[in-house]
Amino acid sequence: MKNFILILLSFCIIATGETEYAKPLPSFDNPRLVVFSVTEDSEHAFNHILSVASNVVKYYGADNINMKIVAYSKGLKLLYKTNKSTAARVDALMQIDVEFVACGNTMKTYKIKEEDLVEGSVVVTAGVVELLESVKSGWTYIKP
Repeated sequence: MKNFILILLSFCIIATGETEYAKPLPSFDNPRLVVFSVTEDSEHAFNHILSVASNVVKYYGADNINMKIVAYSKGLKLLYKTNKSTAARVDALMQIDVEFVACGNTMKTYKIKEEDLVEGSVVVTAGVVELLESVKSGWTYIKP
């Protein structure tokens, strides 16, 4: 019984602990730089990436973070205007300056036009190169 109480107490302490920011603290002048990628064509993958992005923005605040989501390969479907289950959520995140990046190579391969994407999507030559250059420039890469 004592062990159970100690385990329960330890769990409560851990569960209620606050996450501390790493130094330097995020701010308007020093925002966190986060880049995500999506490469899968599944509702679960799309919902997961959008939920994670929303949670990060909620935690830091839109003024304290720069975020972009790079969609390539089959993940490009996240940005299709016709994808009614995600288009509104993508647009909502764009309204708070989350950048959605589409891979131009994938668009050529699947014969997708820029007008087929959610308005405001940024098209780059290669999604994987966008990830590489972002990381090289100090962005943190997260693959949920």
